[in-house]
Amino acid sequence: MSRNKLDETLAKYLGSIVNVALNIALVLGILGYFGIQTTSFAAMLAGAGLAIGAAWSGMLGNFAAGAFMLVLKPFKVGDFVGVAGITGTVHELGLFGTTIVTPDNVMTLVGNGKIFSDTVHNYTTLPVRRVDRQAQLAGGVDPAEACARIRAAVATIPNVSTTQPPEVNVIDLNLVGPVLAVRPYTHNDHYWQVFFDTNEAIVRVCKEAGWPAPMPTQVNRMIQG
Repeated sequence: MSRNKLDETLAKYLGSIVNVALNIALVLGILGYFGIQTTSFAAMLAGAGLAIGAAWSGMLGNFAAGAFMLVLKPFKVGDFVGVAGITGTVHELGLFGTTIVTPDNVMTLVGNGKIFSDTVHNYTTLPVRRVDRQAQLAGGVDPAEACARIRAAVATIPNVSTTQPPEVNVIDLNLVGPVLAVRPYTHNDHYWQVFFDTNEAIVRVCKEAGWPAPMPTQVNRMIQG
């Protein structure tokens, strides 16, 4: 399967099935070699399999979900995904569970049934991904000037998409001042580099422009009786 460049996810899944089938065939072959009648053993094995299947219906559900995922292909090995509350890189799609390596380098096994019944976020499929950051400004800062300065600074960050320029707009207003949404686009491989560089660019622009630090304003009025 590797020589024929078969999909890595499908290859590992089929490999697991073949491994189990060959182990069962090996046991039956050894029993037959020693003269033990395997027909009755096979019938007993089928009955045991039925009982185990009824007891492990959840495991069979995971097996069926894995087969459906191979057909629908919501993700493949190497994709960066968010499934069942877990975010990370797909390491392996097994018979009953999918192995995911989280960003903090933890190997996590998630049941296929839980993945198939939940929402799947595949961050690798599309060519670019948006980085969402926010910048809180002081009340005396001109938001139009701030948007222009930050937009120009973020556009110079390495690996920021040129086909989809950064978006910098006023997203909210509060008692401190305007809040800017800073949204550059980048490839998934450079997401965290652009994420941190965007934070640094916001801090640098605010410092170079000499804008005051955003502080909550409180007005006290004394009314004499």
